[in-house]
Amino acid sequence: MGGEGEAFETTHWSQIQDAQRCDGPSKREIIARLLARYWKPVYCYLKRKGYDNESAKDLTQGFFHEIVLKRDLIQHCDEAKGRFRTFLLTALGHYLVSAHRAMEATVRRPGQGMVSLESFDESSFPAVSSEMKPDEAFVYVWASELVDGVLAEVEQQCSQDDKAAYWGIFRARVLEPIMVGTEPKPLSELCKQFGIESETKASNMLVTVKRRFQTAIRRRVALHVHSAEEVTQEICDLMLILSKSRAG
Repeated sequence: MGGEGEAFETTHWSQIQDAQRCDGPSKREIIARLLARYWKPVYCYLKRKGYDNESAKDLTQGFFHEIVLKRDLIQHCDEAKGRFRTFLLTALGHYLVSAHRAMEATVRRPGQGMVSLESFDESSFPAVSSEMKPDEAFVYVWASELVDGVLAEVEQQCSQDDKAAYWGIFRARVLEPIMVGTEPKPLSELCKQFGIESETKASNMLVTVKRRFQTAIRRRVALHVHSAEEVTQEICDLMLILSKSRAG
């Protein structure tokens, strides 16, 4: 982590503020982005609360339909009160209390649904999240989705720039040891595997991909905080959250 990032972009909170000021297609587009970003954490939170698969799906749909849309949750957001994911999780907790008070253990799913939950594979969720407390599972899945998106972006960049070998070395030397818990492969072995003439060049290729990763993650994290100064701290928090998979 670390390194110099690019210019601070439009923040996640700025998008929410835009949604508070506008209506129609623009607002729906912003809400759609939020929904795509947060439905998996919401679903995993509900599963860890003890709901079965179908009930968790229904409650996920119901929360976004009843609270986020019909009650216009975005209008009540206030960046001074902290991170958006914390605000969303608090609203979800209140929604569940209301659902139980109304004796709606299974919430009616709206129309065609807010998100496509019919064919997703539950095994695609991080296994460690099934052992966490509900709040921890929510944040862990959110963090995992963010990092997965960054890695997919960097891999695509390497492919487009004809740097597939760069990505291959990064995957073998950095990602696989983290994901599988093995020792990093020696650079000499990677040079033979990818046809690299020297360990120095392989090392430089690694640095190139790491810098791309640093730039990409800083840019994505910047969407979720108030200012550029908070990016580094948020990245540290992100890594701490994800380290739970190794600690378990």
